Amino acid sequence: MADFALPPKLTLVEARAVHAQLEAAAKAGGAQAWSVQAAALAQFDTSALAVLLAARRLGAQAVLGPPAKLKALAELYGVAELLELQPPT
Repeated sequence: MADFALPPKLTLVEARAVHAQLEAAAKAGGAQAWSVQAAALAQFDTSALAVLLAARRLGAQAVLGPPAKLKALAELYGVAELLELQPPT
C-alpha cells in the first residue's frame, strides 16, 4: 500500500469516514509497509489522534510530517511515542 494521506481537516465530523478509508486502504494494501502522511492536516481535534492510533494498529509504520500543533497534542495526551511522529521524508 502507498502511504495514506490525511485530509486537511480531521475532526470528529470527518473521523469516522477517514477511519473507514484508512481501514479499506490497509486491507487492500496487504503486507506492504506504509505510513500516514499528515503534512496536509491544517484543522484537527483529538479525533485525529484516535484515527492515527487506529492507523498504527492497522500496521502504519509512522506518521510523517505532522504539524507542530499535532505533535504538541500527541505529547499532551502521552501518545507521541506510540504514533512514531517523524518529519517528512
